[in-house]
Amino acid sequence: MNQSYFYLKLETHQLHMSYKNEKRRVRVLLPKNYDKDEAQNYPVVYMHDGQNIFYSSEAYSGYSWKVIPAIKQNPDLPKMIVVGIDNAGQDRINEYTPWKITESPLPEDIELGGKGAEFAEFVMTVVKPYIDKHYRTKSDKYHTAMIGSSLGGNLTAFMGIEYKDKIGGLGIFSLANWITSKAFDSYIARKELDPEQRVYIQVGTQEGDDADRHLMYGNMKQAYIDCTLKYYKQLIKGSVPIDSIRLNIFADEEHNEKAWAKHLPECLRFLSENWS
Repeated sequence: MNQSYFYLKLETHQLHMSYKNEKRRVRVLLPKNYDKDEAQNYPVVYMHDGQNIFYSSEAYSGYSWKVIPAIKQNPDLPKMIVVGIDNAGQDRINEYTPWKITESPLPEDIELGGKGAEFAEFVMTVVKPYIDKHYRTKSDKYHTAMIGSSLGGNLTAFMGIEYKDKIGGLGIFSLANWITSKAFDSYIARKELDPEQRVYIQVGTQEGDDADRHLMYGNMKQAYIDCTLKYYKQLIKGSVPIDSIRLNIFADEEHNEKAWAKHLPECLRFLSENWS
């Protein structure tokens, strides 16, 4: 589809990942009239699973986050730059999990997870500086947000703590913290949270997919609800004001981009509430 139809511009970059010695595709969606409004700087929203956010034709599930229509159809949203960072495909579970997965029925000879901190460092020391250098951004934490779903939500929650001085807004969709719950619980308990962060959280009552069933025993639907509610309580215990958190539990919604896309405008609206 002709991208000019949307009056938005999508640019593509290949950024080097030193720890893997490979390049990763990063795409940048610029707001309408970006090239004309040369004096204006913009907030930036970083999104994980970049293959799934712009076009359904390349999305894993065949349905994207519909980022472009979300912006087009909600003119009340402030203008923003959206950065989509591709996942690693087969290596996604390792990159999006900061700790080794030890709480699952995996065979002992299979190791998964544990590369999340390295990937997070790539995002914050390579991707963000590149975006801030090459585009007119508002680079402070108050105008920087991050959104992720499932394991991408896990990574977003982790980065929101680890890089709280650089990320002011978090969008956590279908958090899968059950996969490394003990490690995350220990981590968030010993960290000082940022009371100025805004956090949007959502979960459906029909979460869980076939891939999840290889990684845990028990009721998947309940596991997603439980870890979401626990994260909500952990934020409050960490002195994040309740007015700075938006928690939604949606009846009958499933674990897919269709559900996440449906509520993306609400998430962006909440995270951008204090943008100037």
